[in-house]
Amino acid sequence: MTTEQDHDTSPRTVYTGRTTNWPMVAATSIGAVLLVVMGATGEGSWLALGLPFLLVAIGVLANVLTSSSVRASAGPNGFDVRWGIVGWPRCTYPLDQIASAEVVDVPWTRVSYGLWWTPKRTSCTIRTGDAVRLLLTTGRIVTVTVPDPDLAVRALHEARTR
Repeated sequence: MTTEQDHDTSPRTVYTGRTTNWPMVAATSIGAVLLVVMGATGEGSWLALGLPFLLVAIGVLANVLTSSSVRASAGPNGFDVRWGIVGWPRCTYPLDQIASAEVVDVPWTRVSYGLWWTPKRTSCTIRTGDAVRLLLTTGRIVTVTVPDPDLAVRALHEARTR
């Protein structure tokens, strides 16, 4: 958690954190390669064998670039979530759209290991344990894995009370 000076000389509390899950990225990447290897019959042209491996390589690269970690920040600008090395996909929730924020425990049965969106919920979870749950003014529920959810919730609360 850092405190920065703004132009109006009042301190602003901003939380930033990154959660990574390299074992899950490795497991899903290895699983994809194994599926192609098991499906390969050894017959056919180089293109017939090489194309599935090329597609898996592209998938593994996309997995590493976008699903390896979740970066979150909370403070006067609301709550911002960025995925992976490239920061995409990205979800931004302005402070005036956040009705409440709380710390919740995400059991292994509710971890999405990625970004999941439904009409009522958004889940950005890559591990079990404590996470931030936002209730938006629209009724949408957003759950995000962060390293220290207590600090993230406190930063949002302090931003709201200033």
